[in-house]
Amino acid sequence: MSTEKLTEHYSGIIHGIGEDLSRDGLLKTPERAAKAMQFLCKGYHQNLDEVVNQAIFETTNDDMVIVKDIELYSLCEHHILPFIGKAHVAYLPRGKVIGLSKIARIVDMFARRLQIQENMTVQIADAIDKAINPSGVAVTIEAEHLCMKMRGVEKQNSVMKTSVMLGTFRTSQATRMEYLNLISN
Repeated sequence: MSTEKLTEHYSGIIHGIGEDLSRDGLLKTPERAAKAMQFLCKGYHQNLDEVVNQAIFETTNDDMVIVKDIELYSLCEHHILPFIGKAHVAYLPRGKVIGLSKIARIVDMFARRLQIQENMTVQIADAIDKAINPSGVAVTIEAEHLCMKMRGVEKQNSVMKTSVMLGTFRTSQATRMEYLNLISN
């Protein structure tokens, strides 16, 4: 959707809550909000091939690769309020590794959409699996949801954790425990 059309919609929302759009502080707010939403939802205009950009490399290594504490910012699809947290992503190479920054970019691609954390965790794991076909993938996300903190039940200390285990991470308790131990340190 165009910035112009989104700006019109934000003008309607601001007017609808009873604000005066001619007030000095709000004169350019609809356009700024439209541009912010376009940025926050840029994941809709990305795909796995573009994000990975051929940064897949051959390897003989088959030991666990983990990228911890990848910060993420997303918007919950139910209230369009932020959830903020971190993702931990691990995989067991099977002849291929993926460029380190590409893992963070994959997280961002899915986080930059209206989203629920449960689905995003699965989407990230499936994308890594599709990109390099490893022996296994593990993804854990820990996030604070402003829809729980600012409205509704208003629980300030709540944190949601989700995880997905594919391949060896699902079938081998030792592999799963190694991963969980490494991300908890």
